[in-house]
Amino acid sequence: MSILPASDAKSEEENERRRKKRFEANDPFALREVGRKHFDDRDYERAFEYFTKAADLGDVEAQFNLSLMYREGLGVEKDEKMELYYEEEAAISGDPSSRYSLGCHEGGNGRYDRAVKHWIIAANLGDDDSIEKLKEMYKCGYVSKEDFASALRGHQAAVDATKSPQRELAGKILQQVSILPTFRGPWGRGDHRSIDRLMNNTHGDSYGCTWL
Repeated sequence: MSILPASDAKSEEENERRRKKRFEANDPFALREVGRKHFDDRDYERAFEYFTKAADLGDVEAQFNLSLMYREGLGVEKDEKMELYYEEEAAISGDPSSRYSLGCHEGGNGRYDRAVKHWIIAANLGDDDSIEKLKEMYKCGYVSKEDFASALRGHQAAVDATKSPQRELAGKILQQVSILPTFRGPWGRGDHRSIDRLMNNTHGDSYGCTWL
């Protein structure tokens, strides 16, 4: 058993006090973090409960996490309608990964025009996978040269706007750490941020994203 230095113990106590205060105030971030702890402990039903509370308060990451739990049947029965509902909620709130997945869902059902619209929005939010999908759609003639060029510019602008030495360092550290299960972080698809990593699936495969 290790004993923390007095200063570290005091700091940890203060952090715990703040977390408890935020939790009691129904702070969505605090509720999501409790949900993540339960998920890490593989108590999926409790994780689902707290993610739902956070999602109902507008937490976009909790909404995305719920869509994945409905998809994989973790802590709740599989339900494609509810999966799409939370994915749409997260996408409306500006989550690029959810927008990308919606595009995959539409494309998998042959609605290529809708798929392209979702991917253009996600690309403008800095989503790398959406750019790759748009590239394939451009080659197949579903995206005009002008729209593809605009998406490339929007994607680059979004990437440039989020670059910083701190984020790049954090991203490198996350790539070296293989502690699962964990959920989403702020640096994009390169981190251990979703149930897909836990389940060893490629993000979006269940939506038929290999149809191109």
